[in-house]
Amino acid sequence: MEDIKREKHIIDAANQPLGRLAVSVALLLRGKNKPEFEPYKDVGDFVVVENIDQITFSGKKQDQKVYYRHSGYLGGLKEKSLDVLFQERPEEVLRKAIWGMLPKNKLRGDQINRFSVK
Repeated sequence: MEDIKREKHIIDAANQPLGRLAVSVALLLRGKNKPEFEPYKDVGDFVVVENIDQITFSGKKQDQKVYYRHSGYLGGLKEKSLDVLFQERPEEVLRKAIWGMLPKNKLRGDQINRFSVK
């Protein structure tokens, strides 16, 4: 088994669109920038994002996008708009965008754990 060298990347999120920022973070978390990348290996790096409260949104997303979750009980559907969630927890908006861009397999949990906000 080879020893994985994990670097730490610090990204400034000021004035960057949410989707483009999430793509660059997801690629670093997966390790697609490394020559030893294999889809079944977890060779990604650590990513720290700064100035997350200065992310921009294109179009009418801030007013129209809605996040849903369900408690599992009847009538347990909860919804929260992007604008409200971004004011309460801006790191959660970016985390959800990155989570959707990572592959849906057993590596996804370990990869998202290497993402943090400063």
